[in-house]
Amino acid sequence: MTPTVTVIVPCYNEQATIRALLEAVLAQTYPLEKLDVVISDGLSTDGTRGVLATFQKEHPELPLQVVDNTVHTIPSGVNRALDAARGEIIVRLDAHSMPYPDYVARCVQALEQGLGDNVGGVWEIRPGTSTWVAESIAAAAAHPLGVGDAMYRLAPAAGAVDTVPFGAFRRSLIDKIGKYDETLLSNEDYEFNARVRQSGGTVWLDPAIRSVYFSRSTFGALARQYWRYGFWKLRMLRRYPSTLRWRQALPPVFVFSLVGLFLLGVWLYPFLWLLGVEILIYLSVMLLAGIRAAQKRHKPLLVIGLPLAIATMHLSWGSGFLWSLLTSLVRKNG
Repeated sequence: MTPTVTVIVPCYNEQATIRALLEAVLAQTYPLEKLDVVISDGLSTDGTRGVLATFQKEHPELPLQVVDNTVHTIPSGVNRALDAARGEIIVRLDAHSMPYPDYVARCVQALEQGLGDNVGGVWEIRPGTSTWVAESIAAAAAHPLGVGDAMYRLAPAAGAVDTVPFGAFRRSLIDKIGKYDETLLSNEDYEFNARVRQSGGTVWLDPAIRSVYFSRSTFGALARQYWRYGFWKLRMLRRYPSTLRWRQALPPVFVFSLVGLFLLGVWLYPFLWLLGVEILIYLSVMLLAGIRAAQKRHKPLLVIGLPLAIATMHLSWGSGFLWSLLTSLVRKNG
């Protein structure tokens, strides 16, 4: 029999994108009579609630439930949606995403075939707006220098992976490993998937499962996003140190080397030369990446924009990680 599916979405002030997401869910090839949606809203202050109410009236054929997320965090929003979900299978999506029409069907198929306990696919990253900055950020978010070996951004072959974005799983998985950790304000997906793997389960990525993800539109928003990622990554790694990957270690090492060489250079001049060489090599690599991206995409401004976006990601992620480490040490010794 065709299993029932609940799509869950944590949401806060997503007036600009939430309707596009709901329309994409409505367009799914999966039978609508087996599908419903739960939006967990963090008490939005823009027009999000109005958009949701209008959609409910216009499309009663897609059951849509809106619940309040009074804690205002992503993991709490996911958990409130899980509490209200009725489906045998849970498909988590993001308010900044748009699943392909066969997204739900392919997720259910992978679960029914026993390929994984939590399954997901790849992101097709698009700019949040039509500006050159937004286009640069979208390009950086899909570039190996920006995301390392994050498979869900690089469209590899199907197989077992460390994590997938959002994910789809049977409700019984929550009974086995628990809900999302509300003490982590970021990296909650990675932590959830770490528990899946620790329990003997498999996290499965299938590049045929595709969704569009709209990246941040300004360097400031990108910096805040990646600083948060870095800060909470350390908290997650303290629980699961074996999950550390080389791509996650490089940004904090890079930022630490910049600060360390500068401070040493105050006392010993040769260290300033080393700092200059490091910066020169880094800028050269970034510039080369920008030139290649500009040629490939026929967008000249990527020569500047891509290096700026990738550098923002590296410096923000690394700084957030190191700040998290410093504050943890201060609390431990305080």
